[in-house]
Amino acid sequence: MAVRNPSLVRLLVNVVLDGALGALAVPLAFWLARPEQPLASGFAIAAGAIALIAGGVPFGLATQYWRFAGLGDMRAIAGSAVLGAGLYALLFLAAGLALPSVSFPAIHALALATLLAVPRLAYRLWRDRRDGRAGEAGDAVPILLVGDGEGADLFLRALGRGRGALYRVLGLLAPSARQTGRRIQGQPILGTIAETEQILEKLAAAETPPRFLVVTTDLPGETLGHLLECADRAGLAVRRAPDPTRLAAASTARAQAGLDLRPIAIEDILNRKQVPLDRDGMARLIAGRRVLITGAGGSIGAELSRQVAGFGPAEIALLDNGEYALWQIDLELATAHPTLARSTLIADIRDAARLRAVCERFRPDLVFHAAALKHVPMVEANPLEGLLSNAVGTRNVADAARAAGATVMVQISTDKAVNPTSVMGAAKRLAEMYCQALDLAGREKAGGLRCITVRFGNVLGSTGSVVPLFQRQLAAGGPLTVTHPDMRRYFMTVREAVGLVLQAAVVGTTAPELSEAALGGIFVLDMGEPVKIVDLARQMIRLAGLRPETDIAIRFTGLRAGEKLFEEMFHGQEPPKPTRYPGLLMAAPRTADLAIISRALDELAGACSRGQEGQALALLARLVPEFSHNAAGAARA
Repeated sequence: MAVRNPSLVRLLVNVVLDGALGALAVPLAFWLARPEQPLASGFAIAAGAIALIAGGVPFGLATQYWRFAGLGDMRAIAGSAVLGAGLYALLFLAAGLALPSVSFPAIHALALATLLAVPRLAYRLWRDRRDGRAGEAGDAVPILLVGDGEGADLFLRALGRGRGALYRVLGLLAPSARQTGRRIQGQPILGTIAETEQILEKLAAAETPPRFLVVTTDLPGETLGHLLECADRAGLAVRRAPDPTRLAAASTARAQAGLDLRPIAIEDILNRKQVPLDRDGMARLIAGRRVLITGAGGSIGAELSRQVAGFGPAEIALLDNGEYALWQIDLELATAHPTLARSTLIADIRDAARLRAVCERFRPDLVFHAAALKHVPMVEANPLEGLLSNAVGTRNVADAARAAGATVMVQISTDKAVNPTSVMGAAKRLAEMYCQALDLAGREKAGGLRCITVRFGNVLGSTGSVVPLFQRQLAAGGPLTVTHPDMRRYFMTVREAVGLVLQAAVVGTTAPELSEAALGGIFVLDMGEPVKIVDLARQMIRLAGLRPETDIAIRFTGLRAGEKLFEEMFHGQEPPKPTRYPGLLMAAPRTADLAIISRALDELAGACSRGQEGQALALLARLVPEFSHNAAGAARA
């Protein structure tokens, strides 16, 4: 007859086995306690079995899976042994019998723990060795794990849980030298990542060239880049294991088949040390307040919406001129934060009347202004639209926010505003100047609008950025197009950038030393070192498992209108001022009088509305004297 409940049968088998071990522990404990009188009665042996079974119930002893016996199971065994020995002593005394010695309960507990633990561990070792031989007998791919700690331990455990493993681990490469020579799950740490080439040379004589599998989540981008270069020279692949939480939850079949392994992403190469953020300060700034985000459908605006929503605002208003992008972020927030009050507003920041109406109805406490035209060649082709959006539009947002009683406005600026060579950059510098003037005016009046400007460089994966372009070109078989071999840009992930924007908002409104010492100052995100675009292209080709210039060509197309070779975060007249907040620097560019800059923006708006491009650009050059227009796209720093 078929077994109706296999789990019940397994439980009963475990109870019988544990009872037998509990019975066997009694004569062993008697012999250890009184070697000269080792005999134990039938009652004593039966009582030992009963006491152990009863003592193991609170610890789930009978439900243990011997195949996966681990540290947690050993703790349960120890607890069961102590409780079982205690119950046994009580039964013995209740029956009017004398214990062999005063120390007998402790000896009995040790005997129980030993007899329960040894068979479980022996069974696991036998199964692991058997499965390991099965894996070695097949066509297992040799791999070198890169990393140490929890990620390596979890991956090795997942790899050892199934038969016929597809991977055979040769050893590990550690981030630092102090781990060399040690072992994780029996696998040796062969050396450091810096010694990759030497380790490959040693393995080449006896082993098939291995693949690399990165099993740590916090490997610095520079270190990962070195590993990729070594792997590229050796013609080897590099992959990343799932995050530890996903790996621990993944099914054995998927882990063995390699379906959870993923390629290294370009974000991993540019990974930088995580900057500690003041999450409590962000919560105090945002929680329970009404927040308006312009450009909410764009890359920066959408990430701002996600992070702001996580701090529990009373209501969030998403404003954008693009219907589809606005619908996407609204749908995402509706799923992630179903109880959050939201408003979706289709509006053009160039429409001052519409913005005033929006702010009067919504009454925002905080405004994050991310809406702008950001594509340099596109704005060069449409300069009046760029001026109306980036300069006049910023004033419209700021004025509407101030009239509606907002307390803080955060403006997103760009490194292209520093010594600008494009209309886009010069228009953003003009927007910086207006917000600086507005901030100075707000400080003079109690309860006035604080206007905080945050400047940073390129964001990985943002709309119109180089990374998605390279991905599309790779998918099409190349070539990858780079404007100039010497072009460099600053890069940061969108999540990191937005986290630091929120940090700047907290610091700008709460740090007294900055409020007093940096009047009209601009926060600048620490972007690290600039990256050569051609190097970025080569890395992306390698990450796709291809060879630069052999499998995929790189073609130089020349600078486009408005572009320059090197972007800057500060110009010569605004040396950076450090702050005590990691990731944030302070620039102190010249400021302008609010009334003067307002009249100039009125004149600029009039020239743009009349279609007077020459007059508008001449006025822009007068307002931003460092503007050196590179309309021809000539190579220049």
